[in-house]
Amino acid sequence: MRDRWKLWRVWRAKTSKSSLRTSILDSGTTFYSTLLLDSFQYIMILPRAALPSQLSAVARHPVTLCRRIHSSPFRSAVAHPVTAHGPPPKAPDASPEFKGPSESNAQVAPEVELKRTPKLTAALKKRFWKDVHVNGKSDEYEVLLDKRPVRTPTKEVLSIPPTKPHLAHAIALEWDVMTSAQQALKSHLIPMTSLAARATDIAREDAQGVDTTRSQIITTAMRYLDTDTLLCWEPERETHLLERKSGEGDGPTESLRDIQMRVAKDIMAFLSTKVWPGLEIVPILDSESILPLSQPKATKESICTWVSELSAHDLAGLERGILASKSLLIAVRLLTEWSENFRHLQRHDANKFGIEEAAEAANLEVKWQTDMWGEVEDTHDVGREDLKRQLGSVIVLVSGETR
Repeated sequence: MRDRWKLWRVWRAKTSKSSLRTSILDSGTTFYSTLLLDSFQYIMILPRAALPSQLSAVARHPVTLCRRIHSSPFRSAVAHPVTAHGPPPKAPDASPEFKGPSESNAQVAPEVELKRTPKLTAALKKRFWKDVHVNGKSDEYEVLLDKRPVRTPTKEVLSIPPTKPHLAHAIALEWDVMTSAQQALKSHLIPMTSLAARATDIAREDAQGVDTTRSQIITTAMRYLDTDTLLCWEPERETHLLERKSGEGDGPTESLRDIQMRVAKDIMAFLSTKVWPGLEIVPILDSESILPLSQPKATKESICTWVSELSAHDLAGLERGILASKSLLIAVRLLTEWSENFRHLQRHDANKFGIEEAAEAANLEVKWQTDMWGEVEDTHDVGREDLKRQLGSVIVLVSGETR
């Protein structure tokens, strides 16, 4: 016992040149102490009953027993050391085109903006009109919100031709079901108003001798002709790997290519005999290449001339049909079937080319895949109904009564 106490005193004398790490684990009868002296480790095990009375003094001073192993000074890491001394550089100057708005915004007092924002938000959350009705004139229809007419984004009064009363009532219904003025800022809630406003702007430009909007629509339509959905057929194969079997097991059904060819040939036959007699329309995808083929030059010129001669409402409806179906030919087929300006081309039997037929022709590949692998809920079904909604708005816009 005396030798152990001497060892303890020697260690206390060498604490200036050594590091100490002590762990005391009380398991009921044993006291463990780990001593690190220079590079050597000594383990001293002392029974609890054999501890000297002076050891209790060590336990009262934990600072002495809890010394660091490393004697090097502590330095915190600096992610970006300072290599230059002095004030920070000045901020770069704004470009000249951005100085105007910033200066005008700086002139507005902040307290004025804070007072104006709540009032504007509160005004948009409620509708400022009570009644919506259609005002019929000899040469046009107007949709009135109380006594104020509905206007286009260019501040022009929305004018509807006298042969389209159903269009005027459809627009009035859109505004009548609104619960707040803020809903009028969302184009998907006012599809007929947006289409009629587009047609009104085109008619206004035609009256002024300006063809800016008309030229943009023609350019877009001809671009879609080069990659028309109706003319993109699946490559022909000797053995169709995804050939489906009928439910009765009586053999394979039509392949996707056969369905695409059948639907496309019906539409192209009508267009090449009734709308553009003798015009050659060819498929744009070859089995040897992934790049689309171009239509003959005469075909492009004839179609471009035909589109440029459309009326304002027919042109606006054609644009909506092209963007919805991704096909110029499907949009033209739907337009000529329902427009009041093409009654001489329309069939009066029950087999009319309507919303269902146009949506099916524009969605053949998706329908093929969903029939084979299943439909994703809230995705394929929503997209299909939205396509029908847009194609239906085209029919409402271009159709009219005979006067």
